[in-house]
Amino acid sequence: MNAALSPLAAASASGADLLLWVAVPYICLAVFVVGHVWRYRQDQFGWTSRTTQLLEHRWLRWGSPLFHIGAFMVIAGHVVGLAIPDSWTEAAGISEHAYHTTAVWAGSVAGVAMVAGLGMLCARRLLTRQIRLGTDRSDKLLFPLLSATVLLGITATAAHNVFGAGYDYRSTVSVWFRGLFVLQPQPEAISAAPLLFQLHALSAFLLFAAWPFTRLVHVWSAPIGYLARPYLVYRRRATAPATPTTPATAGRTRSASGPGRAA
Repeated sequence: MNAALSPLAAASASGADLLLWVAVPYICLAVFVVGHVWRYRQDQFGWTSRTTQLLEHRWLRWGSPLFHIGAFMVIAGHVVGLAIPDSWTEAAGISEHAYHTTAVWAGSVAGVAMVAGLGMLCARRLLTRQIRLGTDRSDKLLFPLLSATVLLGITATAAHNVFGAGYDYRSTVSVWFRGLFVLQPQPEAISAAPLLFQLHALSAFLLFAAWPFTRLVHVWSAPIGYLARPYLVYRRRATAPATPTTPATAGRTRSASGPGRAA
């Protein structure tokens, strides 16, 4: 992978910056791609989220929808904020102030929903003995890493954009992120970002590296077709009513089934 640094980036980036913001992201992305290919070839039957609904459903009933809806909203917000340059949103008639106001409050709602759902799912796994005993090593890695990534993102947003003076991550973190995918990394862009944003970005790439080896692979096989399939109608098979047995009939039945008398 030929990732070319600009002369200015090469001059201003330290060895630690090159390691954290160039080498580590590319290694994580490589593991993400190769790991999915390996998992699909070696473990197709394990390509599932291994549902535990039969073991416990009350926490799952609320935790799973909250987590998944919040996750979809968070991912959509990250795609807009990281992948789309601010010049594009301004060309579409969305001012920078309107974008940041919407992003902060919509992201906060999505983050709270995701944290609440994830908290319920983690509590369910810890407090339900059958589920706790069925937790494998990949889950023990996934849940702490996912929780750290989500909490760091929520904390960074709250500290800088809700209760703080505001921070325009689109001029630093987004520039670095897009540069990775066009093979023109700019580590100096994110090295100037606040620590919470740096930790959030680093934990997100570590999550990408762990993704193929955890239950997150079920994202790529989501049953979208279920939304459009026809309803299934279940009918109980009709059974013939049992013939009532009277005492006289029962006596005759016992006599007929008894040993025969000698002639």
